[in-house]
Amino acid sequence: MTAAAALSLLPISICRPSKSKKGFGCRGGFRVLAVFGEEEEGGLQKKSSWGAIFNVEDPRPRVPLSKGKFLDVNQALEVARFDIQYCDWRARQDLLSIMLLHDKVVEVLNPLAREYKSIGTMKKELAELQEELSQAHRQVHISEARVASALDKLAYMETLVNDRLLQERNSSESSSDCTALDPSTSSASTEALNALKAKPPRRGLNVSGPVQSYHPKLKNFWYPVAFSSDLKHDSMIPIDCFEEPWVLFRGKDEKPGCVQNTCAHRACPLHLGSVNEGRIQCPYHGWEYSTDGKCQKMPSTRMLKVQIRSLPCFEQEGMVWIWPGDAPPMATIPSLQPPPGFKVHAEIVMELPIEHGLLLDNLLDLAHAPFTHTSTFAKGWSVPSLVKFLTPASGLQGYWDPYPIDMEFRPPCMVLSTIGISKPGKLEGQSTRECSTHLHQVHVCLPSSRQKTRLLYRMSLDFAPFLQHIPFMHILWRHFAEKVLNEDLRLVVGQQDRMINGANVWNMPVSYDKLGVRYRLWRDAVENGAKRLPFTKEDK
Repeated sequence: MTAAAALSLLPISICRPSKSKKGFGCRGGFRVLAVFGEEEEGGLQKKSSWGAIFNVEDPRPRVPLSKGKFLDVNQALEVARFDIQYCDWRARQDLLSIMLLHDKVVEVLNPLAREYKSIGTMKKELAELQEELSQAHRQVHISEARVASALDKLAYMETLVNDRLLQERNSSESSSDCTALDPSTSSASTEALNALKAKPPRRGLNVSGPVQSYHPKLKNFWYPVAFSSDLKHDSMIPIDCFEEPWVLFRGKDEKPGCVQNTCAHRACPLHLGSVNEGRIQCPYHGWEYSTDGKCQKMPSTRMLKVQIRSLPCFEQEGMVWIWPGDAPPMATIPSLQPPPGFKVHAEIVMELPIEHGLLLDNLLDLAHAPFTHTSTFAKGWSVPSLVKFLTPASGLQGYWDPYPIDMEFRPPCMVLSTIGISKPGKLEGQSTRECSTHLHQVHVCLPSSRQKTRLLYRMSLDFAPFLQHIPFMHILWRHFAEKVLNEDLRLVVGQQDRMINGANVWNMPVSYDKLGVRYRLWRDAVENGAKRLPFTKEDK
């Protein structure tokens, strides 16, 4: 069997038209060279019932046409999609060939046919069919490799299109020359793709130190800061948020409040005091403040009109939320409830010595699991040849392939994930829906300071409800959570140290970094005051 047709999407760097090249040029945009070719092949005639099953239309007549060799970015993405369709069609044809050859083997071995053929003739025919089958199987493996390569190209093209890294970050390189590729060699496509991935567009993000102060616009969101179950009527929870100290407590109406954790009198930390009839009492001279920050009591002196800062505070779905920004609070608070059928099994709070953006980068990445979490949940996992995060063109959610894990970044600082429980190390080939049991997680990364994050972790299960009633089970859950987190922390703390000293932690993003890249682009847009934020519902 001869080699299948070649269809390659070969995107080239941003470039300037060259007089020595033919075709249409581009002005500071993409140059994409699409090479189409087809080798003639004899093939097998579809004279069996298998043909109806594999009767898929040849996509080549529908390939997008271009006036010249070079396509713009949207046309390039369309060509990449046709590349996938072609590889699928070619793979079906290869599989059909195997099916038809098996039919011929059955025909040769048919008792009625044996009556009219000698043993020698049958041996010869079977030997020929065996060789054809071997060639067909080899061709199927080639098709599989083509599909994998085409999917990798498509994932990379989607990253370039959706994240607009080329347009936004590399306009200064428009004077670089284009590279022509030889369509007669299959290795040229691979070399061009590798060269493209090594080009400057991959360095489109610059997240390097020292860590800067948080932008005020990043404060204009609702932030979950504590679990409702931890805030008792007579207790307080001190927190740091955007490098400012606050304290949570419940007022007379049992509604939560958040006030500045500094007494107006002598700057004593209020959380060192107590809650007295819905007011927080300073331990130094007994001044008492209500949840709106007004001083209601001043023992041993004449009452003065004094008020400390307070933040809008709201309680929803078992969490306490605050609005630390100066803009009017949004009318709605995002939901962090687990999906229907799940029961909450653990709520854990940790203070971590890393900047919250680095923690979010880590949580939005699953490709590191078989290398980092080798003694916990990823113990025994095999290393896939390709890890992809599949997501809509405009969105901050998707699912991991080949792992049965759905994931979402929910602004401003939450990561939600649903994990299909399967046999360890045998996650390939399953989606979350195909798993019978699931674990749902919520990670809230509150920016405490430039090098500290308050992490709220909520874990829910849709199975084994009896675990909720086992004494001290929460201690075991916390032990597991800390063990997993410590595997990450030793790496991310080191990463932060390098960043502070000038290293760029997003120097070379690849295809499985898609969700982390989108978070960084969303954050950049917020800090730059964009009217429409990318990858969110309002952007659709």
